[in-house]
Amino acid sequence: MNIQIIIGSTRPGRLAKPLADWFIKNAQKNTKASFELIDLADFELPLLDEPTPAGSKKYTKEHTKKWSETISRADAFVLVTPEYNHGTSAALKNALDYLYFEWKYKPVTFLGYGGMGGTR
Repeated sequence: MNIQIIIGSTRPGRLAKPLADWFIKNAQKNTKASFELIDLADFELPLLDEPTPAGSKKYTKEHTKKWSETISRADAFVLVTPEYNHGTSAALKNALDYLYFEWKYKPVTFLGYGGMGGTR
């Protein structure tokens, strides 16, 4: 099983990377699954710019095709997300909106953090 740990913040000084590393280190002690660290900052996804809905899977942009290929490799996801103004980061929401079938029927959990512990 390939579990992707997605760093859901592109903000300078973000805390997501150390938190993702901590999660992987501890999770590896309890499973034989493989973990793949995915950093949204490496993809530089602009605000959603595909002309057709993600459900059509008719991607026209190279960044979308690369994102789709990456996410398609996963069997499950851990989304590491900051809490900004009582919600997730815009970068993560945007990245989720780019795709549809690549997420479908795959388990996901969230690892949140923020000034209030990521509880809002």
